[in-house]
Amino acid sequence: MVAFKEEFPYLRTDSGQLFEFNRDWLYAAITRAADEAGYPSWWLTEHVTKSIAFYLHLRNDENVVAFSQLAQTVRYVLEAIGYKEIGPHFVPSPPPISISLVDIAHEAGAGYELAFFDLLEKRINALIETGADNLQLCSLQSCVKHLRGVKMWTRACDALREEIVCFVREKLIAATDFPRFDCSLR
Repeated sequence: MVAFKEEFPYLRTDSGQLFEFNRDWLYAAITRAADEAGYPSWWLTEHVTKSIAFYLHLRNDENVVAFSQLAQTVRYVLEAIGYKEIGPHFVPSPPPISISLVDIAHEAGAGYELAFFDLLEKRINALIETGADNLQLCSLQSCVKHLRGVKMWTRACDALREEIVCFVREKLIAATDFPRFDCSLR
């Protein structure tokens, strides 16, 4: 991957995976660290997030920044503004990984719910094996309509949507040993 000079550098995990920088992800990581340090709803989270984002934007000499280097920078900023007790709690995890449910539904084919659930389970398991702890499942409504083979939402769609949500919950509860695993369905 190549990061363009007008953009942010990519972030690299210890395992070598590359992720695009995301301000919301950084904001959430700083918020989590502040909460753990005893500063719930910390008033400087937005300012620190903007400062780090500005710093990364200026780093156009490098295409990739290691998570460890980012963590060191955040800790330095926290110490410089007098909140070094938050620093040890800042542990960056990979940004949210987004999966399009409608893409999985297309791969499975219209009306092939069993194939869809099998493919979805394989994707979720593969992500968990990589150490991901933040997952965004997108296009739920379009996925359900495709699997049902309808253009308008029906009661059968409601039932399938609920089935997908329950399936994802069960798989994540059964497969994760993490104290915290964030997942959203949209």
